[in-house]
Amino acid sequence: MSSLQLSPEVHQLVNDILVWIGFGTVVGLLARGLMPGRDPAGAITTLVLGVAGSVLGCGCVGFFYDAERLTPTSPMGMIVAVAGAFALLGFYRLYGDLLPWKLPDPHAQSSATQRAYEPYRRRYGSADYED
Repeated sequence: MSSLQLSPEVHQLVNDILVWIGFGTVVGLLARGLMPGRDPAGAITTLVLGVAGSVLGCGCVGFFYDAERLTPTSPMGMIVAVAGAFALLGFYRLYGDLLPWKLPDPHAQSSATQRAYEPYRRRYGSADYED
């Protein structure tokens, strides 16, 4: 049985893609953990947020500072990648309602569930009390 042999260029490309996916996930989780509030986002959205934030953060540092290539695997790269993902998440929260699509909130109750609990709910001033 022969094993699959990849050229060094393809091997390096696959390695780079897996590193960006791994660090993108960590960056997305850190950005979502640092920003208060709830997000209706899943694992794929967190991964995309982290990779896009890494590209944005590392790209901005590379554009404004004439330095060597910055990747999210370095400590400085991780900081600017989280800052980029944090900025993207902030823009999404500010302008997300203007997008043509709306992500459903997984924490929202259906209207049938809200109507079922309505008879047991009393309002006193600004507080809700459930019996």
